[in-house]
Amino acid sequence: MPKMKTKSAAKKRFRFTANGHVIAGPAGKRHGMIKRTAKFVRNSAGTMILNASDEKIVKKYMPYNR
Repeated sequence: MPKMKTKSAAKKRFRFTANGHVIAGPAGKRHGMIKRTAKFVRNSAGTMILNASDEKIVKKYMPYNR
């Protein structure tokens, strides 16, 4: 059986916690901050843990990083 490949885009965007959750940067912060509310910009700083349904998708992209 051949090895499964890791998606290159996924390994640049996601990391795993020790418990196996997925860490990602929040969406919507690349440009256009003027039209965003201050609360949105403040809450989107740093990283976040993905919810279970998105986590399942990312784990398929990265079969060996668990």
